[in-house]
Parts: sequence; structure tokens; C-alpha cells
Amino acid sequence: MSREYGLNAVHLRPNPRIAHTEYSVGNYHHGVIDAVLGDKRTGTRQDVKLFGDAWDYDFIFGVNDGAVGWQQRGRTSDMGHADYAEGGTDRRETSTCPFEDPEEVLEFDAVKEYGLPDFAELVKYYEDSYQSNQALFDGQLCTGGYYKSIISGAIQAFGWDMLLMAAADQERFAKVLRSIANLTLHHVKAWAETSIEVFIQHDDFVWTEGPFVHPDFYRKVIIPMFSEFWDVLHKAGKKVLFCSDGKFDMFMPDLAAAGAEGFIFEPMNDFGWVVDNFGATHCLVSSAVDCRTMTFNGWEAVKEEMDRTLELADKCGGLIWACGNHMPANIPIDICLKYMDYLRANWAR
Repeated sequence: MSREYGLNAVHLRPNPRIAHTEYSVGNYHHGVIDAVLGDKRTGTRQDVKLFGDAWDYDFIFGVNDGAVGWQQRGRTSDMGHADYAEGGTDRRETSTCPFEDPEEVLEFDAVKEYGLPDFAELVKYYEDSYQSNQALFDGQLCTGGYYKSIISGAIQAFGWDMLLMAAADQERFAKVLRSIANLTLHHVKAWAETSIEVFIQHDDFVWTEGPFVHPDFYRKVIIPMFSEFWDVLHKAGKKVLFCSDGKFDMFMPDLAAAGAEGFIFEPMNDFGWVVDNFGATHCLVSSAVDCRTMTFNGWEAVKEEMDRTLELADKCGGLIWACGNHMPANIPIDICLKYMDYLRANWAR
């Protein structure tokens, strides 16, 4: 583990090995956690740190949207949560959408609904949260970041059904998104005042197969809002990584032009294409490894995806290796352990 390796990757500086991170395996896959930590396991958040150390994490994904959730300040929807953790302990049923028709959505203003937290208090909250994370993960690079940036904010407020119906009126829907962006900008400005070095702008703004509205809407309405956020962060000397689930490679050139200095992405985006187009100029947090391959296809198929990543890694100015779509609890334990052993044996540059 090395905070320096994480920073080097973000800044496109050489590393003696490929930088590394993973996401939920150290939180949810108890079989792997037990196998790696053994009797060192404490049953506390310290286990996540111990696991990250044991698996040589150099980078810790971190976002924070503030101390008070939207559901405590105004209307929100909840589409529920499918089983992900072992035993389905994270399953959550849907709730009733508080918006009765698209017209209510099209009249929505996020700033009026949720309010803007006191700025000085928000800066302090974010600085304290960052320092707390960095103290726990003292050997890794911790980030700042914001999750509900634009479309993810609309999802939380309206749910997908009402969102899609409202999006049919693109002119008025753009004003709704502008209000969410105004709220996000307040938080981005607060994050910019902290001592973070790297900021993750998270927004699940596409579906698995790509955009859910015409691409022109993304380019004319959504991405310019990101550019506005990133101008603030760049002026404060922060590096910006953009993160989204789903397939968004068609927008990577636009996001790069808007100021994204790296991409955190899933295997729905072809890793080779991303490396060929952005590996030399942008930090990439991903790999060609797909958790579905790890779950269902056996070790040789996993090794093939790892080998493909290793072959492409030399084209990358700053690669942080990760299984881009997480490692859920149903991946066989031996596959996870072989994965880490094989990575360690081959990540030297």
C-alpha cells in the first residue's frame, strides 16, 4: 500500500508497480475478509482498513454529500435496494414516490426544497470527514467527492419512472437539473475549501447500455454543469476524477474537454478503447476484469481478463487497477484470492 502510488497515478507519474484499489470486497465479502484477516478481524470499521492494507490498496474511493440527508429536508423517493450483501441484509423495499405527476417534477427546485447548508459549517464538516478518513486509511490516498451530482440527485428525488416522464419535456427538465446543479455547486465550493488533493464527481448519468435521453441533451445541458463544478475545483488546485456506472464512453471526450482528469468506470466500457483514447492523458481507475467473469466463468477466464489488463497497462500514464463493477459476496473465495495473488505477481513495472 502506498498513498504516494495513488497520487502518482492521479498525476500520471511513474510508479514501481500498478497502483491498486477495490471497492466493496473489503466491506461485504465476509468469506474473503475472514480468509485474509483471520484472527486479526475485529468486527469494527478497523477491518476495512486492515483489509485495505492486506490487499495493498493505494487509493480509497470516498464521496460525501453532507451531514444532513435530503430525506430529512424535503421530498425524496426510494426505489429500494436489491440483495448485494450476504444474506440480503442490504435489501430495501421501494417507497411511495411523493411526486404524483410529472408536472410536480417540472416545478421542482432543489435549492428551495432542500436548502443550502451554512457554508462555513459545511467546509468544516467536509474537512473533518476527510481528516477522519485519512487518519484511518493512513497508508492510502483518500479523496473528497460528491455523489448526487445531477442525474443521481434527480433519481433520489423523483425515482426513475417520474424522472423519465418529466424528461420528455427537455426544456423544463433542464431547469430542474439546473436547480440540482446549483445545490451541488454549493457543496463543490465547500469541498474546494478543504485540504483534499483529489475530488470524485460521481453521477450515474447513463444506463447500462448508455444514455437514457438524446446524447445532445447530455452535451448541451448536463456536461456543461460538470464543467462549472470542475472550474471551481481546478482553481483550488484539486484533481478531478469522474465516476459513473454504466456505459458512458461516448461522452468521455466531452467530459475530458470539460475538465475531467480521470475516469472511474465499469466493464460496460471497453477497457482497451478507453486506454487507447485516454490512457496516456488521464488517470484510469478500472481494469478489463468483470465481476461476472469472476463469479461464473472460472479462473482461466479471469486470468485472461487480467492478462489483457496487464498488456494494456504500459499504455497508461496513471492506472489504478480495480475490478470496475465491484466484487460481490457471491464470487468464490478462491477466485478472489487467486486474483490478488496473480496481480501481486505481475504488477511490477
